[in-house]
Amino acid sequence: MTALLEIRNLQAEIAGRKILDGLDLTVNAGEVHAIMGPNGAGKSTLSYVLAGKPGYEVTGGEVLFKGEDLLAMPPDERAAKGVFLAFQYPLEIPGVATMTFLRAALNAQRRKRGEEELSSPDLVKRVRETAKNLGIDAEMLRRPLNVGFSGGEKKRNETMQMALLEPLLCVLDETDSGLDIDALKIVANGVNQLRSKERGMIVITHYQRLLDYIVPDIVHVLSAGRIVRTGGKELALELESTGYAQYQSEAA
Repeated sequence: MTALLEIRNLQAEIAGRKILDGLDLTVNAGEVHAIMGPNGAGKSTLSYVLAGKPGYEVTGGEVLFKGEDLLAMPPDERAAKGVFLAFQYPLEIPGVATMTFLRAALNAQRRKRGEEELSSPDLVKRVRETAKNLGIDAEMLRRPLNVGFSGGEKKRNETMQMALLEPLLCVLDETDSGLDIDALKIVANGVNQLRSKERGMIVITHYQRLLDYIVPDIVHVLSAGRIVRTGGKELALELESTGYAQYQSEAA
């Protein structure tokens, strides 16, 4: 198998407080990894460090993406190389129509990779086909990005961005947060359509229910900034019944 992402002894802090403390993780192409753990374990910090969010200082370790030093790349280069982060709370951007945002994001990445920009007709066709799969109507594409959207609409919109950008590594930070069961099924279906032998996924979640719909190959328990246990999909079911208390005491 081809290693898409290799994280070795990753240490990171924010405002002087250590969050990640020797995290190791390898994601091969074609694999879906679930990362579960209690609040404050470092799950969202891991996603932000991978995406290059400002304010998170890496103090040790390395992250290789397709063999290249991911941490040396600015966020836009990481995105162009194929890293996508779906936020727990997608940002609202008043005054920017969803379609305008999608055009700018898609063509910016194509330019960065030295590819030709998509023409407006091609882009509109591609967006409409993708939107239809996710139950997104044309009116939503005309509205300002995420402004006044429900939780389910925001997550569907972000899944649409992911489908259009076709990243090699999808990092989903608590995608199930704030979703009712119908919205969860739609978003999970959109994510499952993106599963492929070339693409790796990291699904970060508190709860097992998301993993009923996005079934992982490998499940990790993250506690106190490092992975303390790894298993198959049955580990998620075990965590649902036993909770995280034993891992918090082990990490301490």
